[in-house]
Amino acid sequence: MAEAVPVRCPACLRENGYTAPVFPCACGSPVVPPLDLAAEPLPLTRRTWSQTWVAVRCGACGREGEWPHPEVGCASCGTVVRIPVHPLTAEPRAGSPGHPPHRPRPTPAHPAPDAPDAPDASDTSGPGPGQGRSQGRGAAVGGTGAGQGHASPPARRPAFRPLTIRTARDAVTTAALYLRWLGFQDVSQPDGRPLPSAAVDLRAPGLVAQVDPTTAPAGLRAVECVWLNGLTSCATSVYFALAGYTDEARMRADDLGIPLFVMDLTGMPQPVNDPADELLGTGA
Repeated sequence: MAEAVPVRCPACLRENGYTAPVFPCACGSPVVPPLDLAAEPLPLTRRTWSQTWVAVRCGACGREGEWPHPEVGCASCGTVVRIPVHPLTAEPRAGSPGHPPHRPRPTPAHPAPDAPDAPDASDTSGPGPGQGRSQGRGAAVGGTGAGQGHASPPARRPAFRPLTIRTARDAVTTAALYLRWLGFQDVSQPDGRPLPSAAVDLRAPGLVAQVDPTTAPAGLRAVECVWLNGLTSCATSVYFALAGYTDEARMRADDLGIPLFVMDLTGMPQPVNDPADELLGTGA
């Protein structure tokens, strides 16, 4: 597991803890993007498809794969920054002198006694809600501890397993899964493929949520609209965004008590204000 490292926000100069995500290679070995901590992180103002993914080589089998580029949101000002990654370098082929071929670990013929059952592939459990978290408040972002710095929820929830976000539909699906994980029942998604330039509504009994899959930070008007929708429906209002929020939107959400979450491309929603922290700690 990668260690947490400090990442300084270029906008407000605050240091945020960050742990590089671990991805599964096709050979079964973990793959971690090699962060270039000597380079300055750059604020993310606009997403492009070519810059969204980064090529990473598996250290076990040498396979090169495309994975989400590491990003972190500042817990102070909300700026989303992209963390530089070392580019791929030429390496000797497996089996060449000085580079022996990779030998996968043999699988035992019989499982060990009292071995835990393998996880169900349909289970939505996975990394804890604190993993990949870029909004900190004393916790290492992307760490493995669930809810570090938060009070333990009254009822222990299974860990949330994120869904890698590649399309706008993935962002909506991830938000719906996360809301169900928080305890909201019968979360409904709109039919059809969401437009990348339009926010999408999610509804459930006692819940009005909006998911913004665009590449621009959500603004004041978007936060006020979801608050009004929740007010007229006597429901809790929640907002999810891929590109973060403007300062005006964050301040207004704090005044109105609207939980704000930001989603990185690994699919782990991260709370960015106190109402979101409270919702994460207590659930629906």
